[in-house]
Amino acid sequence: MKIQSVFDKAFTNYGKVVEGYDFSNLLSALEANSEKPADSVIYVPSVNILEATDVYAELRDNCYGGMPIQIGYCNGTNTKLNCFEYHRDSEIDIAADDVILLLAHRKDITDGQIDASKTEAFLCPKGTAVELYATSLHYAPCSAKKGEGFRVIIVLPKGTNEAMPEITPKNEEDTYLWAANKWLLSHKDAAEAKDGAHVGIIGENVDISDYIEG
Repeated sequence: MKIQSVFDKAFTNYGKVVEGYDFSNLLSALEANSEKPADSVIYVPSVNILEATDVYAELRDNCYGGMPIQIGYCNGTNTKLNCFEYHRDSEIDIAADDVILLLAHRKDITDGQIDASKTEAFLCPKGTAVELYATSLHYAPCSAKKGEGFRVIIVLPKGTNEAMPEITPKNEEDTYLWAANKWLLSHKDAAEAKDGAHVGIIGENVDISDYIEG
């Protein structure tokens, strides 16, 4: 698998680099107030100390046009795809460490399945912010170097990834709903599949271990 860059033209299929903001205080707050597990990934949707930074209002009003937002984080150590998720809106990721994003496109989902070979990998350098479009499939970031963890700020509309609403499915896509504003397709080998998530990734579970430096 080729590791591309979020600055490459290929990334424009999935999102864009977000420019013009000073994220230094936000990233400092993340580094001072969150752990970076060496053997797992943790996700926290909303963190008060992150949302108290000055850039919160700028992200809310400029990036999301005044819609309520939440700022959380995804930290840890990981090299596998495991799942794809998507939302009904864009997600903004701000890298506190070099990180690799595994992405695919919703248009490549057919009959509830997508082949893992559709996955593309993009390096998002430390300090870089990207917008992932609503049409982009994504999940937990991956380590950019073997054995090294990462911290990534995650910005989404308020309430995303909270408890799933109780619904009566109207169509097949409704069966992918896994949390509020979160539709999930899992690989059969992922823990999420064992927990009941829709198994929608076919082929070999992507693992970038052999494509990153030690």
